[in-house]
Amino acid sequence: MLIAHLSAINPEWEAQVGTGLNVSWPAGVGIKANAGVSAQIQQAEGAIGYVEYSYAKKLGLPIAALENQAGQFVEPSPATGTKGLAAVEIPENLKVFVPDPAEVDAYPIVTYSWILAYQRYADAAQGEALKAVLKWGLLEGQQFSEPLGYVPLPPAMVEQALAVVNSIEAG
Repeated sequence: MLIAHLSAINPEWEAQVGTGLNVSWPAGVGIKANAGVSAQIQQAEGAIGYVEYSYAKKLGLPIAALENQAGQFVEPSPATGTKGLAAVEIPENLKVFVPDPAEVDAYPIVTYSWILAYQRYADAAQGEALKAVLKWGLLEGQQFSEPLGYVPLPPAMVEQALAVVNSIEAG
C-alpha cells in the first residue's frame, strides 16, 4: 500500500522506483512483513518504516502524521481511515484500491483486507459455514475492528459485501 500511495502522489517515484512487490528502493534496507519491519524500527535508532496501524498501535511505535491530498497532515486512526475508505466508490467486484484519498480528514494510506471465496461450494455444510463466518465478520465482528487497530467497514461496503456473500451457492 505504501508503494501504491507513493506512486500515486509522485510520478517520478513511480518511474524511478516502480510499483508492485519488487521495487528498486533508492536507499535503505527492505524488510518483509509487519513483524520484521516493526522489529527493525524498534532496534535501529532513527529507523523509519511503514507498518500497518494495528502493529504500530500494539507495539507503541511512533506514528507520523502524513500530508494527504487536501494538504492536511493527518495521523492514522480508525476515524481517519474510515474517511479514506468511505470516500471511494465501490465497484461490483469489491476490489477497491485507495492510493490517495481526496477526503479532507482522510489518512492518505488506507486499504481493505480481502477474503477470496469460491462462488459455489459443492459441500453444502462447508459453503453454509463459510457464509455464516463471513456474515458474522461483516456484522457482529465489526465491533472488534477498532480494539484490534483496524478500521470498521463503511456501511456501503458492508451492504455490498453481504450481497456477495448471500450469492455464494452452497450444495
